Amino acid sequence: MSRQHFDATDPIARAMQSEGASSSAILGAVAKLLASRHPGGGHLVDVGCGVGNLWPVVRQRFDAYTGADVMRYAEFPSDATFALIDPLSGRVDLPDAIAEVVCAVETIEHVENPRAFARELTRLAKPGGWLIVTTPNQLSLLSKLTLLLRNEFNAFRAGSYPAHLTALLEVDLRRIAAECGWTEVAVDYTRRGRVPGTARHWPESLSRLAPRAFSDNVLLVGRKGSAADR
Repeated sequence: MSRQHFDATDPIARAMQSEGASSSAILGAVAKLLASRHPGGGHLVDVGCGVGNLWPVVRQRFDAYTGADVMRYAEFPSDATFALIDPLSGRVDLPDAIAEVVCAVETIEHVENPRAFARELTRLAKPGGWLIVTTPNQLSLLSKLTLLLRNEFNAFRAGSYPAHLTALLEVDLRRIAAECGWTEVAVDYTRRGRVPGTARHWPESLSRLAPRAFSDNVLLVGRKGSAADR
């Protein structure tokens, strides 16, 4: 299916364009963040799971995994549970407060209403459960230069549309978390970023020194408070 035939209002078409996979740098950053917050065990729900490539990375830390998406990819792990996301309402076919951890890896930028999406993630988490959201980092040097020179964020250039719909800044993510009642909110970065105009990546030393400037992706983590499911 060519990009010019994609319907920006069709979540399944957007899912097909995205191909349902995240980079090892993003998955590794999620795993590291989980290790620093969650003691292990319990149920992980991965919303916008795509091919489910988060599961092999964190399998040893959880008792159960459910991947949710608007379609089931052929590559989805055979040892994992799948739940369908209603493509019209965005509701995940799972009960309230089912998971100790809810992740949405490189998914929020694909949805039309990121606030409604965040509320759905919050619904799925148990009180006190952890939530992690990752998305392209609009504050990276690469993204800022692309905005300056092309009037577009790098991850939202024409070739990424309509799979990528919604560009969010760090401040937007923090505001959304606050609106959902999350506590212990923090922002982190993948510390992996591409050098503008090349296929190379910045040296790791630079990414450690200034992660916001030299990371292609940002991570938001928070904990569901007792009133977060209002």
